Amino acid sequence: MADAPGPTAPGPTAPGPLGPVDRQALDEVVTFTSELIRIDTTNRGGGDCQERPAAEYVAERLAGAGLEPVMLERTPGRTNVVARIPGTDPSADALLVHGHLDVVPAEPADWTVHPFSGEVRDGVVWGRGAVDMKNMDAMVLATVRGWAREGFRPPRDIVIAYTADEEDSAADGSGFLAEQHPELFEGCTEGISESGAFTFHAGQGLSLYPIAAGERGTGWLKLTAEGRAGHGSKVNRENAVTAVAAAVARIGEHEWPIRLTPTVRAAITEIAALHGISVDLDDPGFDVPQLLAKLGPAATLVQNTIRNSSNPTMLGAGYKVNVIPGHATAFIDGRFVPGGEDEFHETLDRLTGPLVSWEFYHREQSLQAPVDSPTYAKLRAAVETFDPGAHTVPYCMSGGTDAKQFAKLGITGYGFSPLKLPPGIDYQALFHGVDERVPVDALHFGVRVLDHYLRTA
Repeated sequence: MADAPGPTAPGPTAPGPLGPVDRQALDEVVTFTSELIRIDTTNRGGGDCQERPAAEYVAERLAGAGLEPVMLERTPGRTNVVARIPGTDPSADALLVHGHLDVVPAEPADWTVHPFSGEVRDGVVWGRGAVDMKNMDAMVLATVRGWAREGFRPPRDIVIAYTADEEDSAADGSGFLAEQHPELFEGCTEGISESGAFTFHAGQGLSLYPIAAGERGTGWLKLTAEGRAGHGSKVNRENAVTAVAAAVARIGEHEWPIRLTPTVRAAITEIAALHGISVDLDDPGFDVPQLLAKLGPAATLVQNTIRNSSNPTMLGAGYKVNVIPGHATAFIDGRFVPGGEDEFHETLDRLTGPLVSWEFYHREQSLQAPVDSPTYAKLRAAVETFDPGAHTVPYCMSGGTDAKQFAKLGITGYGFSPLKLPPGIDYQALFHGVDERVPVDALHFGVRVLDHYLRTA
């Protein structure tokens, strides 16, 4: 694809809407994305991952920009990298910019190109991590290296963190950093990371850029039923499989009530206005599902975050068809909106019933960030500077990120990894999907927007 109009000579360029990003930064973001993809950092869970080669890669390039990156591990091979860029105002609050180095598994036979090839074909970079999130990792590297060539210092300290284990429990990554090395994030009050500021084509020529200002909480559950083991041919009213299956069915069929958080309310209001629809969310009779039906594709930005959810994902019981086991388990992917955890607890107690117990297999807090803050205004302005036809809107993530761990240090997180995507590239579908890829033009846009925001943050 042709590069967007802009500077081509090395070194800082003349002022203007494209900003001072140089040609080398545009080249490097593509190279870094491709080369990071080639480093297989598949996280299969349970500790089966090695991020160290990717951590060494980013640390070397940060050092090449004059920084002093620190590499930290809780478990050998599960490496994190942290570096601080001193700002010109030591009294100002610091900003955290973080990205994870691990990726989810990919089956090569399902892909058009090998998922760890990092192939650049027809102006597109292919491979696992192209959008989640080695592209953002590369953008940060390209930006800070461009600053080093220019001799630029940001107005406030910027802490850069590349983490391990985000695609599992974060215990070896951001959780370890927040718990064991909080001093590295001293002064940080806000942070930016993945899953925001990407182009969302809402139909009829409407381009949205959702910027994340919240995350639902994580409540992964283990259900357990204890029964009476016996012969499969005999009546057994204490069948553990029956008990856990009934609980799973109740949970899977449960219709959670709508609970609109401030972030989701803002998202619905702004998206509806862009569709020419006026809403009154304080009207007790307001029908949210009916409104979403009128928003077309844009409804997907909010429909998964208007309520809690509980999806059965795994079942386990027995070892032979003619033996009734005395023990059965199930796992549920549960999520709760900000402020919805008590309701989540109470509902699960009721749905599991007296014969099934449940516990958190993994739990993380929900998050909410203000959408009327100066920081959010700057995030919006950065996107709209480089795409004047854009409409930035707030949204809440249905899942979670490392921001949950850093929030324990008092850091307010936003999802901001900017990409300008053409129609036909569905950013959300590419997350953990087959044929994950990112256009070169989108990476160039991302570097320019990120550079602009960090200069003014």
